[in-house]
Amino acid sequence: MTIEERPWLASYPQGIPEQIDPDQYRSIAAMLEECCDRFRQRPAFVNMGRRISFDDLNRLSARFAAFLINDLNLVKGDRVALMLPNVLQYPILLMAVLRAGLTVVNVNPLYTARELKHQLDDSGASAIVVLDNFAHTVAEVIANVPCKHVICTGVGDLLGFPKGAITNFVVRYIKKMVPPYSIPNAIRFNAALARGARSHFEKVEIGPDDIAFLQYTGGTTGIAKGAMLTHRNMVANMLQAHAWIGLNIRQGKEVIITALPLYHIFALTANFLVFTRVGGLNHLITNPRDMSAFVREIRSIGFTVLPGVNTLFAGLMNTPGFDQVDFSRLHLAFGGGMAVQRAVAERWKKMTGCSLLEAYGLTETAPAACINPLDTVDYNGSIGLPIPSTDVSIHGDDGKPLKFGEVGELCIRGPQVMKGYWHRPEETAKVLTADGWLHTGDLAYMDEKGFVYIVDRKKDMILVSGFNVYPNEIEDVVAQLDGIAEVAAVGVPDEKAGEIVKLVVVRKDANLTEEAIFEHCKKNLTGYKRPKYIEFRRSLPKTNVGKILRRELRQTPTPDTRA
Repeated sequence: MTIEERPWLASYPQGIPEQIDPDQYRSIAAMLEECCDRFRQRPAFVNMGRRISFDDLNRLSARFAAFLINDLNLVKGDRVALMLPNVLQYPILLMAVLRAGLTVVNVNPLYTARELKHQLDDSGASAIVVLDNFAHTVAEVIANVPCKHVICTGVGDLLGFPKGAITNFVVRYIKKMVPPYSIPNAIRFNAALARGARSHFEKVEIGPDDIAFLQYTGGTTGIAKGAMLTHRNMVANMLQAHAWIGLNIRQGKEVIITALPLYHIFALTANFLVFTRVGGLNHLITNPRDMSAFVREIRSIGFTVLPGVNTLFAGLMNTPGFDQVDFSRLHLAFGGGMAVQRAVAERWKKMTGCSLLEAYGLTETAPAACINPLDTVDYNGSIGLPIPSTDVSIHGDDGKPLKFGEVGELCIRGPQVMKGYWHRPEETAKVLTADGWLHTGDLAYMDEKGFVYIVDRKKDMILVSGFNVYPNEIEDVVAQLDGIAEVAAVGVPDEKAGEIVKLVVVRKDANLTEEAIFEHCKKNLTGYKRPKYIEFRRSLPKTNVGKILRRELRQTPTPDTRA
């Protein structure tokens, strides 16, 4: 392509390369091993006052990898599910699974038993590592899924003695944050490390096309699908993001606040991979929902980088004491996962003195595809420019590229684009063309300088605090409740979450109450998927072929449509 066909290249800040080499590392495991050797004595992660060095990360991950291979007899390509929030165990486990030639299946710890069962069934995970706080959910399904091995761990397991023991006691018995559970033959994390230390970890040959992650995301069918992200996909996106920000970061000196969960693709790549490669120190925030404690914690940290989603930034700024945080070292703040709102970006710049840059990506692109230049001073409403080795095109309904300023579907091509959906060739074919274009389902346009602007979503997906929520899944769950004739789920604007779920229900039992529906959803859906509003109607608007017109349901109902 010529520069005329790729206008964004002319807008690249000086020093950013047009291309990266996605084959620089054979695998993510190889990259992590190199970093652990290069930054051996530097701290890598800190949580609850305990630090682990890159040498600790290397040593402990090797032990757990040996356990997986020699004790559990897992073989290359087997899947291992990780069901943990941001605790020190997570980076060790992640590196261990990858070093063993296995595939990581990230699981949201807040999943209900139904959601967890689907993911374990679909992925065919051979083992799962779970924090004690969420093990009761695993206990509900473990007898009915193919998963053979369960490893349980406590919040304090890596905090040392006596702090770790005291922490686990308080969490379980004082705060009562560990519901009772029984999992026969479950193995404790520290016992697994001890068993791994007694055997030898022998390196596994891992290739660029081996699957590193099955990263689950929803779809228009309402069924969560595993995006197959290869080692090459992840290496490519890590290098692409590094090329974009590399001139502004310092090797071995960056301090990153990691409040977004590492099981989410945004934090996984942006916080873990990108900054681990440059010897950064990630401060893991286990419960960012406790904003007061979050603000108290970061007061004592001279942090330099803060990735997040719009709701996180807004929440921090609305928390007493945030204006007393020292921002003198902060030089990079960027938002992804959902749109950054102008009011939030402008207020953030005023409070911290650091611009809040918007980025864009998808689970299917590992995730980054577009990022605003770091020298962007003021909010521009754009998701930025395509990053190195990435092509972006705006396609019309006929599949042909559109001109500047014309709105169409945003399509992406590059080495970070997933291999496809796990065991779903038909779903893969719907979004991924033979020539490598990923159809995002987002409506956008590009200006003459190559900046991309999201206009709307072609899909009916709802974005709640950066997490994808798909109406069909919600509708399928609610429809199982007696007394429901018809149901539709839509997203409505919310100041804190960006969007929240609203249900529109047609009752066949006039005695069905909002409370009954809310209770049913609480049992079957993760918190962010649960509806916050319920509206009863006599009928739902539909097309002439019977498809529900969700866009009409987002509007305020007129009196004659109410039940």
